[in-house]
Amino acid sequence: MAILTISRQIASLGDEICAAVAEKMGYRFFGRKDIEERVVKLGFPREKLRKFDERRPGFFASLSKDRDEYLDYLQTAILEFASNNNCILIGRGSFLVLRDIPNHISCRFVADGQIRLERLEREFGFDRKSAQKLMNESDTNRSGFHKSFFDVNVNDPSLYHVVFNTGLLGIDTVAGMIADGVQSMMSDAVEEEGMVKIEELLIGQHLVNVLIFCYEMNIDYLRASISVIDGKKTVTLRGVAGSSAIASRAVTIASCELPQFVVRSEISVVQDYRSGL
Repeated sequence: MAILTISRQIASLGDEICAAVAEKMGYRFFGRKDIEERVVKLGFPREKLRKFDERRPGFFASLSKDRDEYLDYLQTAILEFASNNNCILIGRGSFLVLRDIPNHISCRFVADGQIRLERLEREFGFDRKSAQKLMNESDTNRSGFHKSFFDVNVNDPSLYHVVFNTGLLGIDTVAGMIADGVQSMMSDAVEEEGMVKIEELLIGQHLVNVLIFCYEMNIDYLRASISVIDGKKTVTLRGVAGSSAIASRAVTIASCELPQFVVRSEISVVQDYRSGL
């Protein structure tokens, strides 16, 4: 049926609603720990993982190489989980990685600040000052994570299919609305189209990982997209390289890795690109 992604404010009942939806619909639920464990198994060093908790944008200023490596593995992990279909993914920008998938539905959970503070006080036994500090830090850091990695304002409602105010709507009500929405929005054709798109994105992401991590290609912002051009399945490489030789080598390697595809390069070549950084 569908792939659900959840973005939520702290103390907006995100985990509780996801658990209720998963039980109601028989979906698998992949949380932050599941995603992070997969990122490590794919090859990202566990000791570096804590650096990439949700932080303010300035935190990443001197970490661009590690950040890019983390993002490649993160996108791979999210796509792999999504390939299971009938699942819920919560956090880590999953709604942005999957935004072009036809059978994907993104939900955002929010609540009034006063309500969230009261929930934090009840859950953790905090006084008002401690609850306010935790809420402010969480909101700032989550906004920073999404701005740094995806250049979006996580609070922009236009990024989501639907935004739920869990200060006004209870857990069972929201879970029921989501389940009903999936039933009305999904069809076999939409599901099939979505799974094909995920497969294509995975092929492209795995190619990027091979070029960057196995062949150590010095191409920044490297992406590989799949489309049909002139009736032929085509992989288009995009990014920024310091020489045409690097771009040509990437095409050669990609052609060997994916012989069933035509490989095109739209890699921008900027001489001495890195020396100017």
